[in-house]
Amino acid sequence: MTLIGRTRARGVETLTLDAPHHRNALSAALVGELADALTDAGRDTGVRAVVLTHTGTTFSAGADLRDPPAPHALAGLLRQLVELPKPVVARVAGHVRAGGIGLVAACDIAVASHAATFAFTEVRIGVAPAVISLPLLPRTDPRALARYYLTGERLDATEAARIGLLTAAGDDVDEVLAPVLDGLRRAAPEALAETKRLLTARVLETFDRDAADLTALSARLFASAPAREGMTAFLERRDPQWVV
Repeated sequence: MTLIGRTRARGVETLTLDAPHHRNALSAALVGELADALTDAGRDTGVRAVVLTHTGTTFSAGADLRDPPAPHALAGLLRQLVELPKPVVARVAGHVRAGGIGLVAACDIAVASHAATFAFTEVRIGVAPAVISLPLLPRTDPRALARYYLTGERLDATEAARIGLLTAAGDDVDEVLAPVLDGLRRAAPEALAETKRLLTARVLETFDRDAADLTALSARLFASAPAREGMTAFLERRDPQWVV
């Protein structure tokens, strides 16, 4: 079963997370297939830019707790989005949680509808937003990120734009997206690649410095007793034992 849809229009390759029955959770299979699709898009001279979007009402629910990707695979996917020599634009018209927010943060431009909501739910299942911090920490307001990392509170698209997670939000995501895609189609491919390299240099420094430590932290936390309790509680639709 294909988990990533691929379509193209006037040089823009649209990659669609297409596992709505699992809320587009980041399974090992989905992460691998998305990585392959990005590799193809990066090599194809007919692709000017990439749009990353989704089917269903959820962009991505985060890691698939039944079949999670290895931390190094997720880190590799996020770096691939940042390093791709073509702009990547997130088109979000649904809910985004945990690891799914990492995908949004790794994109160069991110637009969403006002129907979208976001939450870093990791602390509520006994882990931490470790790997996704690689693109998030350099790009997002640190005081706001501290609040939402530590509490797992939900934030709306307007707040996500204010703190730097999104580029823009509006009632109709495609209306917001239209001038962005028009601008990318008018830009020279080589100029886009060099400009993206300028913009992502600081993010890639974070990957170079912290990726090994954060993938190790993620692996340790996911194997811990609190994580087992948190994930079991989530799947059983109950509060974990530490809730007071």
